[in-house]
This record gives sequence, C-alpha cells and structure tokens, in this order.
Amino acid sequence: MRVADFYCGAGGFSEGFRQAGFEITFAVDKWEPAINTYKANKPSCRVIQDDVIRISRLPDNEFHTLVPDTEVIIGSPPCVAFSNSNKSGNGDKSLGIELLKAYLRIVARKKFKTNSILRYWVLENVPNIKKYINEVYSAADLELDGDFSLTPINNSTGIYNAKYFGAPTNRKRFLCGEFPEPQTTNTDINIKTLRTVLDSLGEPCDNEDRVIQDCNYEGFSLPKDELTDHQYLYMLQPFEWKTAKRLKEDKGYMGKMSFPENLDNPARTVMATMSASSRESMILPTEQGGYRLPTVREAASMMSFPIDYRFYGISKGIKHTLVGNAVPPKMSYAIAKSILLDAGEPIPQGYVPIQHDKTIPFLNLNHTKFVSKKEPPKKDIAKFKYHIPYLIIDAFRVELTNYHSDFDNKEFIWNIEIHYSQGKKKARVFCPIINSESWDKRLLGKCDEFIKNTLPHICESYNRFQEIHCMTSEDRATNNHIGPFEMLNLVREHIDKNFDNASLGKTIYLSDELPNLPIAIGVGYYLLNKLLTPMIPKG
Repeated sequence: MRVADFYCGAGGFSEGFRQAGFEITFAVDKWEPAINTYKANKPSCRVIQDDVIRISRLPDNEFHTLVPDTEVIIGSPPCVAFSNSNKSGNGDKSLGIELLKAYLRIVARKKFKTNSILRYWVLENVPNIKKYINEVYSAADLELDGDFSLTPINNSTGIYNAKYFGAPTNRKRFLCGEFPEPQTTNTDINIKTLRTVLDSLGEPCDNEDRVIQDCNYEGFSLPKDELTDHQYLYMLQPFEWKTAKRLKEDKGYMGKMSFPENLDNPARTVMATMSASSRESMILPTEQGGYRLPTVREAASMMSFPIDYRFYGISKGIKHTLVGNAVPPKMSYAIAKSILLDAGEPIPQGYVPIQHDKTIPFLNLNHTKFVSKKEPPKKDIAKFKYHIPYLIIDAFRVELTNYHSDFDNKEFIWNIEIHYSQGKKKARVFCPIINSESWDKRLLGKCDEFIKNTLPHICESYNRFQEIHCMTSEDRATNNHIGPFEMLNLVREHIDKNFDNASLGKTIYLSDELPNLPIAIGVGYYLLNKLLTPMIPKG
C-alpha cells in the first residue's frame, strides 16, 4: 500500500510505515532541513518543500496532479500552538487550527473524490489538540463544496504513549482518523529505559573500537565509526546545571523532577530544543564527573529512530529540533502494522537498513569540539521571583520578587511575599505587618544576631540590588556581592542551622491575618523583610 505524508518533518511517521513495507510515495514540509533529512533517508519518495495550507486550497486539477492518490494518508501538523509548553497551554491557537483544517481538507478531498482509493488516514499530535478537533466536519466546515461528513473521532481515537510500543521514551500523543487501533507491545514491566539507550550506544567519547547494537531493532548493528552524531561532548557549566537542578527539584508547587535523569525509567519526552538551564532540560552525568546534554544520536534512539537514520541539519540545534519534532517510528510502525492486519496483508520480518541519498551533503557532529558556554550578564530589567530554596511547608512559601517594579523607567522595588497553595481558586498572597512581640526571646535573639551580621554586606538601594542581580554568578562571588539568590540561600542556611525537623512542625504568630504560620516560614519572612528594609528606592 502507498502512503502520502503531510507535515512530514524528519520522517519519523513515515519511517514506521517504511519498516512495515509500505511504499512512501509523497511527502511535504515547509522546513528545508526536514526536507533534506526526509529525502536523504527515503530517496525513492517524491518529497517537496511547500505550504500544506496552500496545497489544500489548490483548484481540483492542480491539487490532484500534485498530490497522488494513495491508500494511506498520514500527517502531524505542527503542534506548538497546542502544546502545554506554549504559555502553559494558553498560547494563540488560530494558526494551529488552520494547519489542522488544512490537513483534514486534504484528507476529505482525497476520500470523497470519484473513484477514491483512500482507505486509512491518521492524524498525530500532542494530547491537548483533542480539545480543538470536532467529532464531525461537514464540507462547509472545511470550506469545500459537496455534501459529506469527515469524522476524525472514531473507535481508535485516543491518547497513546510511545513507551508501550517499544520506544524508550515517555511520549504521549493523540491519534485520530480512520485506522484500526494499534496493539501495544510493552507493559510497565518490560518497558525500555533510558539506561538501555545509553548502554547500547556507549559513552560519547570513549576510545573503544566496537560494534553498536541497536537497542530498538534486534539484530541490527553498525560499526562504531559509522554511527553518526554521537562522538562528541556538550558539557554543562555550573551556572547551567545548577539552574536546571533548582527548577527541577524546587519549582514552587510543581512536581519534583529527577536530577540528573533517572536512567531506570524511559526517557522523558524529547524536546525540540535541547536546553541546558530549564526545568525541561535533559541532563546526564558523565563518568569523569560533571554533567552533559544528550547527543543527537542518543536523543534519536530515545525516540526509537534506527541508528542508521541521519539528520541533515547544519548545526547541533537544528538536528535536535528534527529529532524532537518527530513521531517515534516505533509508534508509527504499530499503526502501520495494525493497518496491514486489518487489510489482510503480510507483515515483513526484520529491519531493512536505510539506503541514503549520498548526493545530499551531511554534517556529522562526531569529534566536534564544543566551546563551553560562558554565563552572560542578565538584562538590566531582568525579573526575579523565587522562594527560599527547598522550603515549602503546609503549602506556604516565602518569595522574594521584583515584579512590582517600574521596569519601563527602571525604578526597582523588591518585595517579600508569603504565598499559599496554587491555582486560581486556592492561591493566596500575604504581605502582613510583622508582630514579633510574642516570639520566644531566644529565637528572636538568633534572628537579630543574623540580621546584625548580614546587613553590613547588603547593598544600600533597590536599584543597586537589581544591578547585582543582573551580574554573573562568578562576578557576584568574586566581589562578595549578595544578590537575590545569595540572600535567599543565607536565610535558608540560618533556618537549617537553628531548626531541626521537630521544631519545623511548630507554628508561630506573625499577625492577626496569619496567627498560626509554620515557624520556618514566619522566620524566613521576618529575616528577608529586615534585610530589605534599609534599602532605599533609588541610589
């Protein structure tokens, strides 16, 4: 059976169908690196660089001349608009909906044409898109003539996880269309882990000459010197991995994430941007100590691409985007297999290696020396909002923030706030006037001693505090400057020194508004206010 692939990207969706013996006849995408990657790995397919929306609106003669008739259509419209990583899922959906409708328009034009041969079609995307797909589309909905209904939502529609189809990644995706339900091959008992990937590929820069066994395709191997985009290191500097560690382990009320990655679980969802200093960063330890980012080849194996699949980008970043935006081939293979079973067609056995188009230039990252990133100073209007590290008690935390500043006129204000819980209904913010008269004298004495010893090292104004905040961590350390993070850390150290686990369970009176506050939260709020009080608005 023949397949046409829209928004084809690097070809992950088609790769599963190729492995299942389908004939991939047509593919389209707008991005040149994706086109080059697709052509190079599937040289027998007709691949064009074009706009799917434009194609979907072509007159009939032009449309059917350009787009061949096939038994199967697959497509994965760009998912940025629908992703939860796009403004926490609140980004503009208009372009995403238009891209979705363009794909459905193409499917409808092929499905409802005279003498149509289209039997199956599949749409893949992030789970959040399901809220924006109608159960039924009329011809008018798709801006087409005719009296038909296209029904994307069927019995096989649902959210599927690639890890249950043999891919060593925890990647959930929404599938809809007209296709039989794919059968899972793995359970939580025998899912493939990140360790499986790393062990099969080996350390990126070892000197061992060996054969690489593909952890995703049994019996397939390559000599180490033929494995591309793996023999290099991208090491992280302390300012990078420390930021990522803090965001993963201590990001307000968001769940704690592993740092470094938990090798005994499937890899987390591979992102299109392999960032180094974010909550989503995928960080690995090295045998020599320190931390690094995964290689392009490791990310590709996490996504279940075979080890002979090549990514034709002119930089590491482009290659990672090609991998991270793809459909895991193991998932697409399961879909292809279900179609073969439904159609009564034989299922090929064994992995068939890729025959690359050698006329397309290929950049291999092996042995590339990447210069360690140097921490840049922040912009002079950089915002800050963070709590005393690793101190959240009974849903309370104490935050230091400059969010109430006049950033346009660069008149900065730093505030201390007590935050409670999260969400629109439960979250509350308190800035009470402190009443410490009833505090234990010993406790108050230790607090005042800390303030007395620390205040001489605190700058004199809000604006100067902002300047220190914008310095690099190295500059602050070299010059013994106390910025926002340093201030929070000092307060945390004081609390650790003076409170054991038993005393942390006690409460303290701070104000009539907060009469029974966890003692460490009350003390943290008190200390930070005392350190900020001497600062003047300008200076």
